[in-house]
Amino acid sequence: MTHWFHRNPLKATAPVSFNYYGVVTGPTASKICSDLRSSRARLLELFTDLSCNPEMMKNAAESYFSLLQGFIDSLDESSQESKLRYIQNFKWTDTLQGQVPSVTEDEAKEVHRSLKIAAGIFKHLKESHIPKLITPVEKGRDLEARLVEAYIIQCQAEAQEVTIARAIELKHAPGLIAALAYETASFYQKADHTLSSLEPAYSAKWRKYLLLKMCFYTAYAYCYHGQTLLASDKCGEAIRSLQEAEKFYAKAEALCKEYGETKGPGPTVKPSGHLFFQKLGNLVKNTLEKCQRENGFIYFQKIPTEAPQLELKANYGLVEPVPFEFPPTSAHWTPETLAAFDLTKRPKDDSTKPKPEEVVKPIKEPDIKPQKDTGCYIS
Repeated sequence: MTHWFHRNPLKATAPVSFNYYGVVTGPTASKICSDLRSSRARLLELFTDLSCNPEMMKNAAESYFSLLQGFIDSLDESSQESKLRYIQNFKWTDTLQGQVPSVTEDEAKEVHRSLKIAAGIFKHLKESHIPKLITPVEKGRDLEARLVEAYIIQCQAEAQEVTIARAIELKHAPGLIAALAYETASFYQKADHTLSSLEPAYSAKWRKYLLLKMCFYTAYAYCYHGQTLLASDKCGEAIRSLQEAEKFYAKAEALCKEYGETKGPGPTVKPSGHLFFQKLGNLVKNTLEKCQRENGFIYFQKIPTEAPQLELKANYGLVEPVPFEFPPTSAHWTPETLAAFDLTKRPKDDSTKPKPEEVVKPIKEPDIKPQKDTGCYIS
C-alpha cells in the first residue's frame, strides 16, 4: 500500500552519544548509557529495514523507551520529574518545512491494526507528552497541535479504507459500504480543515492528497447510496445520486493530477493509476447506465434537481485509535543507578542547547517499487 497512501518524509534525528563524562560515576549508570546507545541505534535502523515487521518495531521501541523513562520521570512514581530531565537535548528534522499489491487477509488486518495503533500513539503524544517538551513547539512545525491532529485523523481514515475494501470484497450491503465511505470522506475533509490555516508552501501537497481522497470516497458513498435507492425502487433519486458520484469522481481525477504537480515534502503516490481507483469509475458509469435503462423501461420517475443528502451513519467498522502508553521504566533503573549520575560534576561549558552548526541528516528511505496492481484484493 506504499504507493496508495501519501506519506511525509521520515523524521530524522541527530546522533546522541549518551556520554556524560564526569556525571556518570558508577558501573550501573554507565550500563544504562551503553544500553540507551545500542537500543536507540537498533530502533533507528529498523525504520529503513524492509524486513522489519510490527513486532520487531514494538520490541525495539519498548526496549529504548523503557530505558529513556529514567531520564523523564521520577522513579518513585510521583509527579516529579527525573533529576536527569534536562541533561540531554534531542534534535529532529521537520518534515514539512525544511499501484496497490494484492494482500492477504492477515496482512490487511496488520495494516488496519498498525494504523489504529499509530493514531493512538499520536493521540497519546499530543495529550500527554508534547505539552511537557523542554523546547516549546513552534507554529507550523511537526509537533504543533494542528499537524498531530491531522496525523491522527489521517490514520483513522486510512484504516477505514482497509475496512471498505474488505466490505466490498465480501459484498456487504451497499448501505453499509456507502455509510463507511461517507464517514471516511468526512475524516479526510476534517484532516484537510485541520491543516487549512498552515502555510500553503508546506501543506499544499498534503492537502491535495486529503482532498482527492475526500472526493474519491464521497463518490463511493454516492455510488453505493444510489444502489440502495434503486433497490428501494427510487430509481429517479438513484440516478441523481449516481450523477453526483460521477461529479465527485471527476473531481478526484482532477485532484490526482494537481497533487502530482504540486511540490512539497514526501514522495508522490499515484492513486489514479490504481485499479482500485479506476474500478470505481467503471462502477459509477455502469451503475448509472443501469439506473437510466431501468427508469426508461420500468419506473419513469422524475430525476430530482438536488442531489440526495448523505446523512449516513455507519454502525459497524468505524475506527478509533488504540490506546497507547509508554512501557514502564526499565528495571535497570534503581535509586542506586540514579544516584550514580552526579549532576554537580557536569562540565561548566556543557549545554543542552543544540549547536547552530549541527545539521541533522535526512533519513534515506528505502525505494519500494510498486508491485503488480491487482485492485487491492484481500484474499
